[in-house]
Amino acid sequence: MKKIIPFVFVLLTACQPAEIATPTPVITAETNPTSTAVGATATEVFSPAPLPTETPALENIRISTQDGMTQLFIPAGTFTMGGMDVYRENDEQPAHEVSIDTFWIDQVEVTNGMYNLCVQADACQPPKETRSDNRENYFGNPEYQDYPVVFVTWDDANAYCQWAERRLPTEAEWERAARGDDLRNYPWGDELPNQYNANFMNLVGDTSRVGSYAEGASPFGALDMAGNVWEWVADRYRPNYYSNSPAANPQGPTEEEAQNVMRVIRGGSFQEDGLFLRLANRSFLEGPNHKADAKSIEYHGRSSARIGFRCAEGEN
Repeated sequence: MKKIIPFVFVLLTACQPAEIATPTPVITAETNPTSTAVGATATEVFSPAPLPTETPALENIRISTQDGMTQLFIPAGTFTMGGMDVYRENDEQPAHEVSIDTFWIDQVEVTNGMYNLCVQADACQPPKETRSDNRENYFGNPEYQDYPVVFVTWDDANAYCQWAERRLPTEAEWERAARGDDLRNYPWGDELPNQYNANFMNLVGDTSRVGSYAEGASPFGALDMAGNVWEWVADRYRPNYYSNSPAANPQGPTEEEAQNVMRVIRGGSFQEDGLFLRLANRSFLEGPNHKADAKSIEYHGRSSARIGFRCAEGEN
């Protein structure tokens, strides 16, 4: 499976070199976004996306008063984590059982409008770019306030989730929310990605409004977990982590174990082909290095027009 590789910013294939992609280079120049109206409230910046046909029970849904996000309840359970199809990669191996405590996860990716609330509260830095991949006026533009925020670093995503009284999901929580209790390869099942269940392969050419693909819902009702934008998770990246990860509530390798600053991203984006959208697929990009100069790009890490995030929360 292709991985996002730092420094060179190209997508490489580990097992299928004939399909090497040529993506838009990641731009890290910093600009100041146009703000939405000062004083906007959470209910004014986002209308929750419609839930799929099989709507979760009302007791399994709640709305954050901080940013208006719909949160979905994920019950405690044991599921099989890792790749199990013919396209499985070495860093998805071995497939193994993982037990996860109950938690809540955002129904959709954090939007521009939501993120701007955090910026206006002086709790978040503006995105590193105000544009998206093909839209010059994106962040701060009311037309796109219900679209996923992009050009945010891992530090930015982490700061937002803390402000929203949540946190980034662990990699295991993310996969649990995407897979449920069976052995499916995509959030919606085993059907290959198509124009009705995911934004991928540049079929749209940029991000979509969050929650636009109800047919792509996970077993718990989470949307956009395949395609639209990659999503930062809490874990550091180590390719062989699954070989000895804890059987219950894994938190990812420590800094010493990882021996790098890479952070895991999940879910694929609007540019990638269908294999990227496999829910077991793991990719990565440079996260923060707080030992570097505080004014350097390395201090907060990289961002991309293809990376956003969603938050999670432990059960109270």
